[in-house]
Amino acid sequence: MAVSPLAPASFPSLPPIAGVRLAGHRAGIRYKTPRNDVMVAVLDEGSSVAAVLTRSLTASAPIHRCRAHLAGGSVRALVVNAGNSNAFTGKAGEAFVDATIDATVALLGCKPTEVFPASTGVIGQPMPADLIAKSLPEAFTKLVPAEGEAWEVGARAIMTTDTFPKGASATATIDGVTVTVAGFAKGSGMIAPDMATMLAYVFTDANIAHAPLQAVLSSATDRSFNSITVDGDTSTSDTLVLCATRKAGHAAIEGTDDPRLAAFAKAVDAVCLDLAQQIVRDGEGATKFVEIRVTGADSDAAAKRIALTVANSPLVKTAVAGEDANWGRIVAAVGRSGERADRDLLVISVGGVQICANGMEVPGYDEAPVAAHMKGQEILMEVDIGLGTGTATVWTCDLTHGYIDINGSYRS
Repeated sequence: MAVSPLAPASFPSLPPIAGVRLAGHRAGIRYKTPRNDVMVAVLDEGSSVAAVLTRSLTASAPIHRCRAHLAGGSVRALVVNAGNSNAFTGKAGEAFVDATIDATVALLGCKPTEVFPASTGVIGQPMPADLIAKSLPEAFTKLVPAEGEAWEVGARAIMTTDTFPKGASATATIDGVTVTVAGFAKGSGMIAPDMATMLAYVFTDANIAHAPLQAVLSSATDRSFNSITVDGDTSTSDTLVLCATRKAGHAAIEGTDDPRLAAFAKAVDAVCLDLAQQIVRDGEGATKFVEIRVTGADSDAAAKRIALTVANSPLVKTAVAGEDANWGRIVAAVGRSGERADRDLLVISVGGVQICANGMEVPGYDEAPVAAHMKGQEILMEVDIGLGTGTATVWTCDLTHGYIDINGSYRS
């Protein structure tokens, strides 16, 4: 597939994270072309972990295992495959997870609860239990420190319909010590997260225990991965994991009320938001990146529901694809969101140009600058409900025939 026109010029140069090793490996899961389809990350002993997982009631076997392992609060390995989601695969799916974890434990000598598996790809197709397990010894020989090209190798190994690998990093200062946050994600379709994205893995050297790490990640997720949508479909495999190797030289952060968490949280927010927006920019068939800002709602939750209703509207998304300044579709979406709205208080702007207010189109409205804005790649829609102080921003993309082309032949 051609690279998305919204893609960054190149994969970013990510800084090293002490205590992390990465590898990409080909297990031959689905893809006919020679490409890696397994990513392995190994963390030094003592690393803490946080995760946010899909709330789908048809979640994959790896999701259930990660949820159970998260209570332990520690991590030694991530084993992730692309091409098959291992979802709705019954007992065979559980056996596959068991075999993968057992093989990892044998190689590392760690606890089973310190292994976090994940799978992404086609739903409902069982794999041989040892498909990954038998290739892990060779995969482990490829492990290298998380620096330089290793980041991109890891990012590419988990891609499915993605057209480019996605990476991001940020730094923070704790007790005068610089700590680093870096990671990668995959996602292009089936993106309407009810927790996180399809798959995202973020690493840090910060010396932070499980509980505060989890608090930071959960908060960051709401403002990033839970604020994007490509097609309104939540995946069975959505997984976001944050691993802390605790190698940085600052005093440990053990509690969620530690004021030193603020700077770290800001860095995690930045990385998560960057990765989330890259997923939208790689939306299947996308040609436009759309930001929707809602203000004046009854609450932040109400504002978000309104924004997501606009973002998920096929009529709004196809209007964007067709570069049609059809603002009536935005009005309609607001009205069916289920949240309180008043015709005479609603104000809608596109590209900074106010279109409607006081219950109707503004007098003298000139569509020309809005039409010109719609021809660009970056589209801004602003909706002021005029009722309260609730605000939210979400990001989406247009809906083109390319989306149909990709998903109409996904299994072939």
